[in-house]
Amino acid sequence: MFKITPAGILTTVYSFCSQSDCTDGLGPVAALFQDVNGRFYGTTAYGGAYTSCNAGQGCGTLFNLSVGLSPFVKTQPTSGIVGMMVSILGTNLTGATKVTFHGVAAEFTVVSSSLVTTTVPTGATTGAVKVVTPGGTLSSNEPFQVLP
Repeated sequence: MFKITPAGILTTVYSFCSQSDCTDGLGPVAALFQDVNGRFYGTTAYGGAYTSCNAGQGCGTLFNLSVGLSPFVKTQPTSGIVGMMVSILGTNLTGATKVTFHGVAAEFTVVSSSLVTTTVPTGATTGAVKVVTPGGTLSSNEPFQVLP
């Protein structure tokens, strides 16, 4: 796995099959995805606990990688009109005390530790959605677009 800085500097973050018998996996497949906890997750095609496997026999690993990114919240959908219902996904949302759309407070319901539901409040404009929790304030990973 690699990372590239905005200045174009390429750095190797992790080389697979660096452990004995490739227990850390070999041959990453598909794209990485980022969870709302800030970590990246992916899979490998080979390696893992079953070192004598051949292709197609269920070999491989699931892995995660932290590069120091903070947790965030994700809205579903990512755009909508005033009054529209919005789900906010995140981690450790239990005990949330405030939800805002670009600074405008919204009424909300904590459904679970990973889900808050709300509606786009009157006066909201396009910008970050924020959820204040006992652990800190989580911001959306992309602006919520308020439609006319």
